[in-house]
Amino acid sequence: MNNANSKQQLMQVAEQNKAKLNAMTFGGFINTQTVKQKINAMLGQDRGLRFITGITSAVTTNSTLAQCTNDSIFNGALLGETLNLSPSPQLGQYYLVPFKDKEKGMVAQFQLGYKGYIQLAIRSGYYTKLNVVDIKQGELIKYDPLNEEINVQLIDDELVREQSETIGYYAMFEYKNGFRKSLYWSKTKMMEHAKKYSQGYKKDLVNGTSYTFWSKDFDGMAFKTMLRQLISKWGIMSVEMQKAFEGDMGVIGNNGEVDYIDNQIQEETIIEQKDGNIPEAQVTEQVSVQETEQVTEEIIPQVKKVTIDELRNNQ
Repeated sequence: MNNANSKQQLMQVAEQNKAKLNAMTFGGFINTQTVKQKINAMLGQDRGLRFITGITSAVTTNSTLAQCTNDSIFNGALLGETLNLSPSPQLGQYYLVPFKDKEKGMVAQFQLGYKGYIQLAIRSGYYTKLNVVDIKQGELIKYDPLNEEINVQLIDDELVREQSETIGYYAMFEYKNGFRKSLYWSKTKMMEHAKKYSQGYKKDLVNGTSYTFWSKDFDGMAFKTMLRQLISKWGIMSVEMQKAFEGDMGVIGNNGEVDYIDNQIQEETIIEQKDGNIPEAQVTEQVSVQETEQVTEEIIPQVKKVTIDELRNNQ
């Protein structure tokens, strides 16, 4: 009984300390000795200082994200930073998305963008080709799932193609050793997948609202889903990729545990996630963006991205 009581008391103390930290302003929270020690241990002093300065400044100017619990903002941003991914809306590698949870209040969810998946795959050094494209009305002649062969007649006029209705999505990769894998999903299948795994999107469809990423940028989320399905099932996943995969679409806990809140909540609030109007991306936009872009420039030449023209030539 004594051991059980001791454990219960320790858990109560931990919850009380957590509540105190979340009651602080974010600037006060991130400058506590405990949090600063964790940052320096993971990032080093110089990089840690840039991280603290950037995230504190940005959260101060972002009233919606500032309403989220301090630990969810911090843990999500720290995961993105340790993965060397940028939250810049121009790069679209990851986002911190505020959700309203009836039990926890406002929390920040870590969402990996499809370009983040591409960046991590490129960085692994395993892939020589990697691509995901949308297939437009009239382009698909046949897709053979048994032999994974696609026959398409792509629209020549890029402007006409861009304005045409999307009917499906195609993704592929090829390793340096020649192993190749591809996947095709119809848009109908993608919509059913979105409704199954995103309660927010289901609610958008019922209410005629557009709060979620699926509603705001269906193609972007579809690209991400194709890469996620393809790489997680048949690709070689680096340690970084596994870490990002596990954290994607979750609220990151203090010990690295992940709460996949989108499949649990009944009510949610997501702030604008389009172009330059991405407030939550600004939360960490100043954090190591220059460093990440430098890494990107060094890595990208290793991988050949299959273009639409190459698909045409391979018909």
